[in-house]
Amino acid sequence: MTRRIDLVADLGESFGDWKMGDDDAMLDVLTSANVACGFHAGDPRTMDRTVAACVERGIAIGAHPSFPDLVGFGRRAMDLTPHEVRTDLTYQLGALSGFAAHHGTALAHVAPHGRLGNLVAVRRDYAEAVVEAVRRFDERLIILAQDGELATAAREAGLAVGIVGIVDRAYRSDGTLVPRSEPGAVIHDPAEVADRSVRLVTEGTLTSVDGIDLAIEADTLLMHGDNPGAVALSREVRARLEAAHVDIAPLDAARLR
Repeated sequence: MTRRIDLVADLGESFGDWKMGDDDAMLDVLTSANVACGFHAGDPRTMDRTVAACVERGIAIGAHPSFPDLVGFGRRAMDLTPHEVRTDLTYQLGALSGFAAHHGTALAHVAPHGRLGNLVAVRRDYAEAVVEAVRRFDERLIILAQDGELATAAREAGLAVGIVGIVDRAYRSDGTLVPRSEPGAVIHDPAEVADRSVRLVTEGTLTSVDGIDLAIEADTLLMHGDNPGAVALSREVRARLEAAHVDIAPLDAARLR
């Protein structure tokens, strides 16, 4: 049976003269993009270029909001209130939406970044703050998340949810990701990542670091684009999925509700 999957990556994470990743090459592989909104990475010129490149290739554009942590790349815990989370998210959605409108398009989804993305999976107050910001901004937007508090709160609010499979990261038996600070948290071998991708999409399972098979019904696979081997790895994943007769296509909100 043919399966359908979206391929997404975090893009637009360069800042000024400092460049991260090969966004142009990654866009040839993807069907969606999470675009940094200036709080953990990105700037107005980078956002403008990234959105324009997505429009040129027909790539669905999503906001990738984070904690206001440019120095820490959004990966540090910050003691924000839910009100601060909501208002910071609204600010970032507005910024990226402006560039999307300039280029004749609109945002398709929202995917919280880094430490914020980790915390909304386990903190109900943060999850509800994100949902409230998205619902008030544009209730048609898809929420990209792992199974957890954000996905639950979004569904309860009537928002479409796309479950993210992160195939180049190791999972614990409880379904959370192994922290990047621990050995083996990131998987770099393209063949292994491609094997995991095909298995996740066609069988709905991944094996945790302690040998437990996890049931994960992913709607999109996250390709990390911020390392030297990212493009080759992503091309390998897409080729293997297509060989397995998987349909590579952007997320459809109507299918996710």
